[in-house]
Amino acid sequence: MLKRMLCAAAALGVLALGGPAAAQQDIKIALIAGRTGPLEAYAKQTETGFMMGLEYLTNGTMAINGRKIKVIVKDDQLKPDLGKTALAEAYGDDKVDLAVGTTSSGVALAMLPVAEEYKKILIVEPAVADEITGAKWNRYVFRTARNSTQDAVANAAIMRGDVTIATLAQDYAFGRDGVSAFKEALAKINPKAKVVHEEYAPQNATDFTAPAQRIFDALKDKPGRKVLSIIWAGPHPMTKIADLKPERFGIELAPGGNILPVMKAWKNFPGVEGGIYYYYDFPKNKMNDWLVAEHKKRFNAPPDFFTAGGFSAAAAVVEALNKAKSTDTEKLIAAMEGMEFDTPKGKMTFRKEDHQAMQTMYHFRIKKNQSGEWDLLELVREIPAAELPVPVKNKR
Repeated sequence: MLKRMLCAAAALGVLALGGPAAAQQDIKIALIAGRTGPLEAYAKQTETGFMMGLEYLTNGTMAINGRKIKVIVKDDQLKPDLGKTALAEAYGDDKVDLAVGTTSSGVALAMLPVAEEYKKILIVEPAVADEITGAKWNRYVFRTARNSTQDAVANAAIMRGDVTIATLAQDYAFGRDGVSAFKEALAKINPKAKVVHEEYAPQNATDFTAPAQRIFDALKDKPGRKVLSIIWAGPHPMTKIADLKPERFGIELAPGGNILPVMKAWKNFPGVEGGIYYYYDFPKNKMNDWLVAEHKKRFNAPPDFFTAGGFSAAAAVVEALNKAKSTDTEKLIAAMEGMEFDTPKGKMTFRKEDHQAMQTMYHFRIKKNQSGEWDLLELVREIPAAELPVPVKNKR
């Protein structure tokens, strides 16, 4: 009898010790994106890039340290309340280890307190507003996406010498943060540049006649070079503004980079310059080579702006989990602060002070001679992270 009891106890001990090792729990990751609405294309690209990044970085196993990765995708429909609910459900009901998202800056800002409440990591991708790693930031938030200031510095870099500028942006967090950061960057990079007018329009605006007239009136009598800088997400207004003939007042257009289908419509603006987060032909590294070749093979088109962003978020996840060797939040934070990781854009580093990924940006020019459907831009210059004066804006 005693022998049988000892054998049974030994068996239970083997089960207790060996069970988890034999069948470890999945690593659960929530991917939250605005899959419904005007930024649907951005969300789809982020998801595609994230899944391709996990595939590449795990050599096709979709596992880390022997644990399978399970990605749970949720649609916030670009609504802040739905974004908060989706993230709370992911942390609370789905028991995810960490989350990635989201598309809209407004929704991302609403999600930040949820990460703090549940004490779980949120990697922000691709939302841009400075406040995310600024005034509204908390220690559970990391961002692989560029912020408004990084965009602004890249766009300010093209504003050389004495230049008078007006801005056109969307009337929400992305647009207003973008203009504020652009003005701050200009003050550091080119104090001779002057922003004399700011114009904000609804996110879904389609008629730009009245805003354009106010912009033209503000610029037309100014001496020297005059530029309209456009900060816009989604369907882009540059073609409609161009139809109103700003050149009759000597006004140049300066768009920020956008997704490939939008930039295809810019073929009639050769020589126009701007700043961009990613264009598939610019970075030269093994990871980007794989992404470009594989994406062309699967989708008959090169990867886009937010595809690279999703891939970068996956790179941060894999590096953090490998470095921490755990899904414990505190161990992940310790691993991620100051962490360097490779992405299709090259190396990124999470700054310790605000967890913003410091990264390269690009100064582009629209090509005059385009040899194919996606042969749109030429590289003027890489702008390395070391040249980007990105202030720390949080209250840590």
